[in-house]
Amino acid sequence: MTKIKVVTDSSVQLTSQEIEKYGITVVPLTITIDGKNYVDEVDITRADFVKKMNEAAELPKTSQPSIGVFEKTFKDLTSDGSQVIAIFLARSLSGTIDAARQAAEIIGKSDDIVLVDSELTDRAEGFQVLAAAKDAQAGKSMDEILAHVNKIKQSQKLNMMVVDLKNLIRGGRLGALSGRIATLLNIRIALKMPGGKLEVAKKGRGKKFSKAFDEKVLADIEKNKDRIKEVGISYVDTPEVMQEFADKIKEINPNIDVLVKETSPIIATHAGNGAYAILYYVE
Repeated sequence: MTKIKVVTDSSVQLTSQEIEKYGITVVPLTITIDGKNYVDEVDITRADFVKKMNEAAELPKTSQPSIGVFEKTFKDLTSDGSQVIAIFLARSLSGTIDAARQAAEIIGKSDDIVLVDSELTDRAEGFQVLAAAKDAQAGKSMDEILAHVNKIKQSQKLNMMVVDLKNLIRGGRLGALSGRIATLLNIRIALKMPGGKLEVAKKGRGKKFSKAFDEKVLADIEKNKDRIKEVGISYVDTPEVMQEFADKIKEINPNIDVLVKETSPIIATHAGNGAYAILYYVE
């Protein structure tokens, strides 16, 4: 039986133990801060990134891995006759999956490399990657793995709160006028990503809005508590508050596995300080 290997990008939310245990290959994105380049999770940690982001004169820039990096990665992984399933962050957020596709075509391995747009990122992308890696280790076929990944993708939920719109404004994600108004009124926004497209789900003012957002997410988890096995909580710079949120989920159902971790630079750059996301899927 042909071996199947799993590849993803560094915007994914995985633990080092998961990466090692399931033999996952992570291709890093590149970050530029005030003209200096860093390789994500290689020569800059997520905590260091947030510190440098806050001190930077300009908004950091994130870049997808080069086609050349993907060429080498795919050549190495397929050299023993293996197939590859490569699951990447949403095309709407990055050109990573397109760079990977070009690399597969250049090395003549398009038939052996299956590319999947996770339509999300972070732990939601991680859920798909882990499912694929576990299935691959269990000896399942490519069709079986893809069916499993697609099933997870169809039931995933992203609930994201942006409390400081400064980075969204600086990055041009909000028009100048709406940005100024939002700042003056202490506006916060809740985001969602149906079908891989980032959308504003709701707008509101201050901590009261965030509290209502939190309560709504917890109510949905309560409603589906026996059909949710895992929850990812990702944040920019609020570990204690997010751990408290995780504790509330555990009160709802102690059997739900909750991973609380800092988010990746590509998310932190645009979401800014205080942002957080709760990600899960319903079985």
